[in-house]
Amino acid sequence: MSELRTLIISPNWIGDAVMAQPLLQLLRAAHPERPIDVLAPPAVSPVWRQVAEVDEVLETPFRHGALQLKQRWQFARLLRKRGYADAYVLPNTIKYALIPWLAGIKQRVGYKGESRYGMINLMHHDEVPPRPMVAFYAALAKPPVTVQGPGLRAALPKPRLVASPAQIAAVLQRHGIDPARPLIAMAPGAEFGGAKRWPARHFAGLAQAVLTRDPSTQIALLGSPKDQEACAEVAAGLPAGTAAFNLAGATSLAEAIALIACTAAVVANDSGLLHIASALNRPVLALYGPTDPDHAPPFSDLAASLSLRLDCAPCKQRECPLGHQDCMVKLTPELAWHSLQPMLKPG
Repeated sequence: MSELRTLIISPNWIGDAVMAQPLLQLLRAAHPERPIDVLAPPAVSPVWRQVAEVDEVLETPFRHGALQLKQRWQFARLLRKRGYADAYVLPNTIKYALIPWLAGIKQRVGYKGESRYGMINLMHHDEVPPRPMVAFYAALAKPPVTVQGPGLRAALPKPRLVASPAQIAAVLQRHGIDPARPLIAMAPGAEFGGAKRWPARHFAGLAQAVLTRDPSTQIALLGSPKDQEACAEVAAGLPAGTAAFNLAGATSLAEAIALIACTAAVVANDSGLLHIASALNRPVLALYGPTDPDHAPPFSDLAASLSLRLDCAPCKQRECPLGHQDCMVKLTPELAWHSLQPMLKPG
């Protein structure tokens, strides 16, 4: 390849990948002539295929957590042939900083991370306390600065994904979902841990309020195979005859993105699916317990972030260290309905 390209090394989490997308908007604006490739794990690559600024997605062949130095060197040789002017290393580990360094990419941009001096030659340092995730990644598009002011943050583009009408039609047909009836998606899971999960009975209670308002509403329960039990519990709490679709583990990530793109609203814990819904600009109700709602908020035109902001939160623990999970349990379906109802179109 003769033209100079930009390489983005993706974060390993779906939500982080979505929140890194504004960085690509800034890079494309700065160099509209320069193709952008994204190197991403297979579990995250479907997100990048829905990003308009991405020219090609390259999937990493590495095992999670393994150094695999020989394999990284071999992969770097392939990248060298593609002619990259610069690389943006979004994970903070040495393992991913090795790749553009071994590939001989001249400018290698990233945060200090695991003392990556030399491998990263345009090094940024995060603020204390850490800045929100969108601003954290977007800052890499500019020269390193000590402090990023609130004015610059306010000017940042919002995360943005796109799904084609053909993708949407295909996933609706495959799962027997009626495109003429309103569809609410609920995501009861959270990969990080149980502390982030709003109780399944609360999701069911909120769904009942939705159905009381408009019985024609369809409920799609989304998640990974690990979320099947939680989604089944939500489905079991719905009235008989409800058009409920337990799709946990039944859709690919690409299909979930297409499905979310046509929803009337999405209700989700702080998870990858939440940030996908936000980037698709769907009405979003985001539920926060042990995590900070200001660190990774939704950016939809219609969005509400619910958090009780208890004294013990945000603890940022995978499981409640106090054993009661009050931050989520006491966030009632009634409170959630009060925020969700104004976002729904009249039935």
